[in-house]
Amino acid sequence: MKLVEHFKHGLDAPICLTWELTYACNLACEHCLSSSGRRDPRELSTEECKAFIDDLERMQVFYVNIGGGEPTVRSDFWELLDYAVAHHVGVKFSTNGIRLTPERARKLAATDYVDVQISIDGATAEVNDAVRGPGSFDTAMRAMQNLADAGFENFKISVVMTRHNVDQLDEFKAIADRFGAQLRITRLRPSGRGADVWSELHPTTDQQLTIYDWLVANGEGVLTGDSFFHLNALGSTPLAGLNLCGAGRVVCLVDPVGDVYACPFAIHDEFLAGNVRDTGGFETVWRASELFDRLRQPQTGGACASCSAYDACQGGCMAAKFFTGLPLDGPDPECVRGNGELALSTAGARPQPDKDHSRSTAASRKSDTAASRKSGTAPRRAVALGMPAAPGRTTAPDRACDTSPLAGLR
Repeated sequence: MKLVEHFKHGLDAPICLTWELTYACNLACEHCLSSSGRRDPRELSTEECKAFIDDLERMQVFYVNIGGGEPTVRSDFWELLDYAVAHHVGVKFSTNGIRLTPERARKLAATDYVDVQISIDGATAEVNDAVRGPGSFDTAMRAMQNLADAGFENFKISVVMTRHNVDQLDEFKAIADRFGAQLRITRLRPSGRGADVWSELHPTTDQQLTIYDWLVANGEGVLTGDSFFHLNALGSTPLAGLNLCGAGRVVCLVDPVGDVYACPFAIHDEFLAGNVRDTGGFETVWRASELFDRLRQPQTGGACASCSAYDACQGGCMAAKFFTGLPLDGPDPECVRGNGELALSTAGARPQPDKDHSRSTAASRKSDTAASRKSGTAPRRAVALGMPAAPGRTTAPDRACDTSPLAGLR
């Protein structure tokens, strides 16, 4: 039996576990899949985080992807990183670079079983900062330089592909080569705040072909995960990566309050399997949840089963379908055979992301997005970094999660 067939029925432990350590973030990226910004006062404590790491060690989960939010703004981040490594759980963490000082880069370079992923979404400040916020490109480049100077080889540069940066693929690869890093490109999903801007930012049909052709020609050594398997229907050369939706089978996400979701791109109650604080911890959720059991059952392929490209694309991305109002057994909204576009024309109301930690209100974001559609410009988010919000204001935050994610940062 092929390895992928084993994956379809689930494994005793996830191969790829994403842990959103905090929703606090110094940025307010337009497409943030977790709608991060403010911390949640119910976050797992340091001791609860260590107990979760103990679970992973017992299950022989060999590494965890830590993200956020911006994980390094959590005061115990470095303590938890050291604890995981000491307990045989490797760490790959994603960061915008805000706290990767030269000293910290040197310590990371000297630590085994740790990998670092720097996020940029433009090969120039103009393109990147329009999505991630003013100054974010320079911050990321400075962090990359610090890692390179410290001798940290082969760290990752992560790029979410949008219609504004597809023509910069060669430039992204050049940046990675310059720093001795490895390029990772991922797909834009309509999750979190990405739901507001997906229609404006996701690559066009022609750009999807550009991505496929570029990966075929240049993809050796470029990481994609399972981001682009829906593009396999474009040609006879399959792209590297898992040709399968691994949700609840080999991947899952744990959020800052311990909720376990089937997919890192589907943070919604429809895909909530349990909580690590429940009796039995993460191991029981992974191995016994009703949701994960359903996802591991044989899939029919639905409307896509009769398509000649089904074996190549497997029907596409579950999260992309869900958040665009398409049935999970229907075509991917970016189906390269045009089936997604046809399905979208008759789709019902889109499910709204039900988790929002943005520093701006949902109403103001929708207003910004509507205005941007009329003007043709990218919507901008409020990027208030904390309280007090105005000169002279001395009152405490209305909620604990309104405290600044940069509190104590020097």
